[in-house]
Amino acid sequence: MSTPRRVVLGVSGGIAAYKAIEVCRGLVTAGVHVAPVLTHDSLHFVGKTTFDALASEPARVDLFDLSAGRDVSGGRDASGGSGGGESSTAIPHTRLGQTADLVVVAPATAKLLGKYAAGISDDLLTATLLATRAPVLVCPAMHTEMWEHPAVQANLQTLRARGVHVVPPESGPLAGGDVGTGRLADPAAIVAAALALLDQRAADPARVPDLVGVRVLVTAGGTREPIDAVRVVTNRSSGKQGHAIAEAAARRGAHVTLVTTAARPTIGEMSIVRVETAREMQDAVLPLAAGVDVIVMAAAVADFRPVTPPDRKVKKDEGLATIALEPTHDFLVDLGAAKRPDQVLVGFAAETDDLEANAAAKLERKRLDLIVANDVSEPDAGFEVDTNRVVILDADGGREALPVQSKAAVADAILDRVRDRLARIAGSG
Repeated sequence: MSTPRRVVLGVSGGIAAYKAIEVCRGLVTAGVHVAPVLTHDSLHFVGKTTFDALASEPARVDLFDLSAGRDVSGGRDASGGSGGGESSTAIPHTRLGQTADLVVVAPATAKLLGKYAAGISDDLLTATLLATRAPVLVCPAMHTEMWEHPAVQANLQTLRARGVHVVPPESGPLAGGDVGTGRLADPAAIVAAALALLDQRAADPARVPDLVGVRVLVTAGGTREPIDAVRVVTNRSSGKQGHAIAEAAARRGAHVTLVTTAARPTIGEMSIVRVETAREMQDAVLPLAAGVDVIVMAAAVADFRPVTPPDRKVKKDEGLATIALEPTHDFLVDLGAAKRPDQVLVGFAAETDDLEANAAAKLERKRLDLIVANDVSEPDAGFEVDTNRVVILDADGGREALPVQSKAAVADAILDRVRDRLARIAGSG
């Protein structure tokens, strides 16, 4: 039986602390060992007992607990008791930091972010953050005015430059009846971001930033073509693979722009352009293409769209005898035609039959450097799942079939080949 992945869940003192309970529950449900660390301020909003009951071990609050024979969280003996906690130690932050696979702080208040950026460790949570070499994911939550303050943004910029991952806050209702940006991200989105980081770490924990300075444009998700003002024609693409590629490129040092239809959380520093239709994606991608070094077209762009969708909802009793469709423009052909000699263009081929033959034809016809082909009829390689099984073909006749693995691992495998191709281009110049 494999050892569960360990996450330290830090909870700082904001009204959104109650949402950390759902984050804790979501991680535990996903099979993660969760060790909660609560600040004293957080206890104004949530109770330690709640996390003791839901987490994998008792919650810790104090930096020092010198009570003989007791767990640092208090109240349980040094054997770990029912919660599986670690033995008593006067410096719990060291053990927490050393054994963590990931540290998540949700919510991360302005105070917490400022102390972390400045290297101040005056409580158990900030000491643990400074004592870990594991990835760190912070999830800010605060009032709009605080979120927009230059000092808070400067602290976030500092933390991002150090490799800290950020799930930005959402817009919506805030405490006191206000509305604006600063609301803690949805707990499910935080859990998804944490699990993605754990998958990345498992795929290759020692990977070094090898795409520093490379400008990468990635598309993701399935486009949505309107039938009327309410209904759409779409496909089953979740955007998971495209988002995984964008996140892996950012982690490896690239300057990333992600054009996506998927409402998924993203990890890492990148520019995000939200689109819905094939036309919107085309209009977003083509002006950016000339300014990047790598284009990865992972999106499932619709091949057809309704010809004249009405701008109102068609009532059911009106009937809709037929839907006339027209082909969308295949702007990947435009990208191939305009591709610079020093640019790498990657396409995808989602097929249900004649996988490699269809992919090879697309590779040649669209002047691609690489094409990633997968059989979407396979249960572990199709849309919406977390794994993929792909074959990578290149313009020089190369072929590599990858086994089933996480989409994070597939993303790194694709970027390895992109990196090697960029190196060959640079060497030939």
